[in-house]
Amino acid sequence: MPIVTVQQGPRTVELKRELVARITDAFVDAYQIPAETVQVWIHEVPTDSWGAAGKLTADR
Repeated sequence: MPIVTVQQGPRTVELKRELVARITDAFVDAYQIPAETVQVWIHEVPTDSWGAAGKLTADR
């Protein structure tokens, strides 16, 4: 059973639904497994809790 973890900043529920569906479809197509065996975990990190290029994402 594949478990996919996505770490990202906050997104809307609609975008997360689409992401989960597409990731699931990719595993079903690539591994020829039932969709029910694919789990997608989304870990959202607030923009004030991560940074890139020396700046908080919240400050961009």
